[in-house]
Amino acid sequence: MGMAGQTISEKILSAKSGKSAFAGDVVVCPVDCALGTDGSTPMAIDYFEAMGGARVLNPGSIVFALDHYAPAPSRHTAQLHQRMRHFAAAHGILLWDVGEGIGHQLVVETGRALPGGLAVGADSHAVMYGALNAFATGIGSSDLAAIFISGKIWLRVPESIRVTLTGQLPAGVYPKDIALALAKQLGADGAAYRALEFGGLPESSGAMALDLEDRLVLSNLSVEMGAKNGIFAADEKTFAYLNGAEGDPQMPDADARYCREIDMDLSRLTPQIALPHSVDRVMEIGESPATPVQMVYLGTCTGGRVRDYRQALAVLKAGGGIAPGVQLVVAPASRTVLETLARDGTLAEFIAMGAVIGTPGCGSCCGTCGSIPGDNVNVISTANRNFKGRMGNGAASIYLASPASCAAAAVRGVVADPREFLA
Repeated sequence: MGMAGQTISEKILSAKSGKSAFAGDVVVCPVDCALGTDGSTPMAIDYFEAMGGARVLNPGSIVFALDHYAPAPSRHTAQLHQRMRHFAAAHGILLWDVGEGIGHQLVVETGRALPGGLAVGADSHAVMYGALNAFATGIGSSDLAAIFISGKIWLRVPESIRVTLTGQLPAGVYPKDIALALAKQLGADGAAYRALEFGGLPESSGAMALDLEDRLVLSNLSVEMGAKNGIFAADEKTFAYLNGAEGDPQMPDADARYCREIDMDLSRLTPQIALPHSVDRVMEIGESPATPVQMVYLGTCTGGRVRDYRQALAVLKAGGGIAPGVQLVVAPASRTVLETLARDGTLAEFIAMGAVIGTPGCGSCCGTCGSIPGDNVNVISTANRNFKGRMGNGAASIYLASPASCAAAAVRGVVADPREFLA
């Protein structure tokens, strides 16, 4: 009897560890890229020192981002930033300073996560790089410290859930709607310690019809279903996004074993919304009550890219701008995004409408800086999390939706269906 086929995740971890690895096996692998943020790196430096670390083994594989507290909201966080800058300079580590953007966005923008690679981040949304066919997952600060010293990490190879996407998204429906519909189906921990492997049937459009930026949204939100990673195969779109860099792309074997298979017909999907305070409390936006909204947030590593802002702006213009009493916050995922929006006039249109422009970075998403909502404020956001207190105030309520759906709420002042503006 021959060996069973392998999933994409099993293949990457086999190649990296140098042994044939299947779900449940424990492997030790060298890391191609590791990200530390200002939310996790100061503790990692503490661990590094406690472990007796003297030098960083492979500084070229490590990047730091000052993104969670950007700009520093207090003297204490400014000191943490100083400590990270000094450590990075002392060890030859690249550091993206305040205003460069969200570490995850910068990792994919700068081509540090490549097909077939192993990329980790000391932040749970590192799963986003899986859109580029990398095995990408979040790690803790102690793991990051161990990577400083050894360049390696140990992982348990996850079982994989195959998510087959077929058909094409209708007008007014976006990748965020796919992710929210999937969260509803799987539940907030339905993929706990499993890989979500996104694919399509060769004869259907489905997963591979999605542009790379759309795939980033699905990989990013995989962790909200408990997944260890969320991964796509590589194709022409992947290589084009990476300016031709190929890496070592991996495809699943035809006889790969999956612990579960989910099929989703994108052509039947409608705009979705996640209700407070859980990402899997999802319903069709057309069925949801017309809840008043006081704050609309366009940003984060899930919804802060150029196409997100263009989709939102199309709805805002069609609807005649922002309703009275609504604060619209625009926080681009990176400086490159901000520069693009400035060059093409998008930013000027947002400013003319009265939007608040935030520093490229995590902004209000984790409640550590940026625009914090007041008590009893309903926020609709392009972010990935909406649990109580997420944006810095447990007395606010956060709804999650696509950029177009968030823009529709900004126009109406209540939760609204974006399709009415896209006719």
